[in-house]
Amino acid sequence: MRRLRVAVIGAGPAGIYAADTLVNDYPRAQVDVFDRLPAPYGLVRYGVAPDHPRIKEIIKALRRVLSRDDIRFLGNVHYGTDVKLSDLRRFYDAVIFSTGARADRELDIPGVDLPGSYGAADFVSWYDGHPDVPREWPLTAKNVAVLGAGNVALDIARMLAKPADEQLATEIPGNVYRGLALNQATDVHVFARRGPAQIKFTPMEFRELSHSPSVDVVVHPEGFEIDEASQAAIGKSKSTKLVVDTLMRYLEREPSGAPHRIHIHLCQAPVAILGTDRVEGLRTERTELVGNGTVRGTGDFVDTPVEAVYRAVGYLSTHLADLPFDHGAGVVPHDRGRVLDMDGVMMEGTYVTGWIKRGPIGLIGHTKSDAAETVTSLLADLPGIAPAEISDPDAILAHLSGRGVDYTTWDEWERLDAHEIALGAQQGRERVKVVPREDMINGGRPA
Repeated sequence: MRRLRVAVIGAGPAGIYAADTLVNDYPRAQVDVFDRLPAPYGLVRYGVAPDHPRIKEIIKALRRVLSRDDIRFLGNVHYGTDVKLSDLRRFYDAVIFSTGARADRELDIPGVDLPGSYGAADFVSWYDGHPDVPREWPLTAKNVAVLGAGNVALDIARMLAKPADEQLATEIPGNVYRGLALNQATDVHVFARRGPAQIKFTPMEFRELSHSPSVDVVVHPEGFEIDEASQAAIGKSKSTKLVVDTLMRYLEREPSGAPHRIHIHLCQAPVAILGTDRVEGLRTERTELVGNGTVRGTGDFVDTPVEAVYRAVGYLSTHLADLPFDHGAGVVPHDRGRVLDMDGVMMEGTYVTGWIKRGPIGLIGHTKSDAAETVTSLLADLPGIAPAEISDPDAILAHLSGRGVDYTTWDEWERLDAHEIALGAQQGRERVKVVPREDMINGGRPA
């Protein structure tokens, strides 16, 4: 059994699961997990709303993986800028890309570029303390529209509706708390194109929407349509049934008079964002189910006055340097994880896993089976993969240093982790997240 060195690009759940599967399935494997951020965990740290600590419990499992001696974390390394595919192929037998999806899927309707129209990814990055986004966010709108019927839409609605003081139990940075403290939103309208049985909320997140005493959840009866296909979907899926049951409870519940409201609008498709110099409203078209889970427009339009629109209609992966890319599907072409070039020919030693492989669908746990498929392909291909030109594990470190890359290590992340926990302890909180990239790097290094 030959020694195997693999680079994984992306230290989110997909990349970490791939590294874990590889070292478990091939005892002589050594894996370096790279990330463009100084800290690991990707989507879990920078894509999950801070008031969902139970979801962040997955970090404990990811931490155990990255703590292994046969896995090494290298942060603050930008693929395509600090290191290229040709560099990686010199130092590693194979490369697995797990860069996820960071951009917003486009919504092609009039007014989408008006001031006050925002992509979900940017707002999520702001409230999660991502180091590469502005520190301030305009929160002057009293009436807000959120477009989308998935968990990201729920997260945004909840973050906009809950008072800032209720967020102090979370790890939000100081700049996010100060921004939320100035939030003027009283009514947040969530619009879903389809009906109750087709929305993609997970039951737990949907139930938690009303846990704040400061928020009423109002489900509007218009569009609450359950046809035969919907009933069949409810019968086949416990999750769908739980979501519809929760919708029914919200629908029947009398508002408590809370100062903030989250409105759920079903069977309304956005057709235009209204306004001249900035967002003044949202125009939707009422839709109706056609019997197969999809909808058609009815020609009946509704204008809702809002001063801001958040577009949570899906994430999209971005084109990576030196790799083919399917711009329509937003993925790297592959065969069971093996990257295929423009002619459909397998690129030796080059693989994908996670959202860059299958698109931004599924929950975090779904990435495990995805990683297993990719690793199985890699190990099956191993006899035909040429060994790395340079096998010394420290050679990549010298290469990065020679290019002036200020990379971070696992030990430095553990010091930064302890520093964030100490900052939280000073304020009676579990953690306070460090935001500026330079402070993240310095926070992990001895004084």
